[in-house]
Amino acid sequence: MAQQTAAAPANWFRKGLFAPVTEEVTAFDLPVTGRIPKELSGRYLRNGPNFMRGIDDKKHHWFLGSGMVHGVRLRDGRAEWYRNRWVRSKAVAEALGEKWREGPIHHLDFAANTHILAHAGRILATVESGALPYEISDELETIGPYDFAGTLPAGFAAHTKIDVQKGEVHAVAYSYSQDHVQHIIIDNTGRVSHITEIPVRDKPIMHDFALTEKYVVLYDLPVTFSVDAAKAGRFPYAWNPAHEARVGLLSREDSSRGTRWFPVGPCFVFHTLNAYEDGNRVCVDVCRYAGRYDVSLMTGPGPVTLDRWTIDPASGKVTVRCLSDRFFQEFPRVDDRLTSRRHRYGYTTAFKQLQDNVVGPETERGHTSGNVLLKHDLESGTVEEHRFEHGAAGEGVFAPASPSAGEDEGYVMAYAHDLGGGKTDLAILAAQDFAGEPVARIHLPVRIPLGFHGSWIADT
Repeated sequence: MAQQTAAAPANWFRKGLFAPVTEEVTAFDLPVTGRIPKELSGRYLRNGPNFMRGIDDKKHHWFLGSGMVHGVRLRDGRAEWYRNRWVRSKAVAEALGEKWREGPIHHLDFAANTHILAHAGRILATVESGALPYEISDELETIGPYDFAGTLPAGFAAHTKIDVQKGEVHAVAYSYSQDHVQHIIIDNTGRVSHITEIPVRDKPIMHDFALTEKYVVLYDLPVTFSVDAAKAGRFPYAWNPAHEARVGLLSREDSSRGTRWFPVGPCFVFHTLNAYEDGNRVCVDVCRYAGRYDVSLMTGPGPVTLDRWTIDPASGKVTVRCLSDRFFQEFPRVDDRLTSRRHRYGYTTAFKQLQDNVVGPETERGHTSGNVLLKHDLESGTVEEHRFEHGAAGEGVFAPASPSAGEDEGYVMAYAHDLGGGKTDLAILAAQDFAGEPVARIHLPVRIPLGFHGSWIADT
């Protein structure tokens, strides 16, 4: 068990539910309230930043903490284990007094802190802005940085899209060191099969993107690299009103045609729910930050809503329709098997304390994770709520009941955090009884800090 003395909190990213943990823990045969469905056999893994003394002391933004993966192993109706492990970048390994597992580095080495990708027999912790992912084992031990068997010449991305039918992984990688972004395709053997370079101005953040059967959908929005912010020691991206907001379509069939761009109103998008084609039009569901967005404070003047962008190549226009304006919504997820194809259901986390999108007293105490998960039926227009009355919920991840189960046949998993600073549960909700009591709450032995994204990795 590795131990570390916690750094004194410097700001609200290190307080309350954000506060880092200082130990790596392994626990077996976890207690459960309710019943774990026996059809759930696999691992629920979630990544997120966990600040380390000596590495992140001077970094005050949530996005910059060293990655720590938290996982729960389910099998035969039991919660076999919980583990948490830092991603061993070179700096993290040295801080823990360990030898770094050497491997390739592109541009920078960073303990990937954003998402978890499982593909071609490997589990990868991912991050953006020029760094490579790190491969981890089934039991969360770091194997080392990974460049897809030497086929990836540059950095990778935090968010990926898996086309299940084709067995491909798609990513859009950006870096402040480049004047372009790259669309990357990983084939079913785990090697890069194609890279397309897409020129962009001002080095914008492209945290996420969308995928349809015919197109890669790119978000070129006015949060761009800022030399002034970097020199001042702040998060090095800022709102740039001179940068035109636009959304792009890149053909998957023939990328040599280039990207066709369509203007949209000034806004920012961190995350995509899903996208698909409706005839000749492209529908893209996103969580949209209206107006000027300050990525350093994670605030803006307007709401964050679940919106649908309908891109019409014939007219050259994008129509924006609000699907839901309940609270402040983020971390949208869909049944991953439907990525790039028409979906009916989607899940978001509702941040009630941030519904006015202003950093206030509740945020100062770290209560920014939503206490409501929302299930959207985008066909009927109805929304169901699951409330955590005395806690806060992280991202909800859908797990199908079986490989052949329907879109709504399965479960939604999320870490549920005690607002009093106590322990954390893994809550399992029945998708078809979403507002009801969880079918199971797995009681973890330790508190888990708020984090980013996770994946259900089913046994094969």
